[in-house]
Amino acid sequence: MSIDPAFLGRREIATSDDMERLGFLIGEQLQAGDLVILTGPLGAGKTTFTRGLAEGLGVRGPVQSPTFVIARTHPSLVGRVPLVHVDAYRLGSGAELDDLDLDLARSVVVIEWGRGMAEDLADVWWDIELERPIGGGDDELDASELDADAPRVLTLTRVER
Repeated sequence: MSIDPAFLGRREIATSDDMERLGFLIGEQLQAGDLVILTGPLGAGKTTFTRGLAEGLGVRGPVQSPTFVIARTHPSLVGRVPLVHVDAYRLGSGAELDDLDLDLARSVVVIEWGRGMAEDLADVWWDIELERPIGGGDDELDASELDADAPRVLTLTRVER
């Protein structure tokens, strides 16, 4: 597993540019066989983080949410490994995810909405939880402001089964 332990833990991310920059720094470190599971509500920054990660890996873009196609493969432009970007939101089970026959050994695989479905794909993975304020409080976003450039909290954990 390839991410510097200094990136582990919880941190506040002030802007979407900062989210993308953190994704870039982590993407530079990832290697073939790395699995990243992203969890968070709609508008938390999962795709923004993945866009930065893809840039750090040096893969072909554009990186967009694969909600309707389920998975996209982005080949390397710099002789590194490809990125397989998966959105498990519309999948019903881990078996449906397994049916995608993802190339885990030779790619970096990022699965949005993967918690509870993707854990059987690898013995070790990176779990990233993204939080954003929602609701009606003074410092919280309302549902119409999902894309607002408000602070998010990112927690990165290395998980072994």
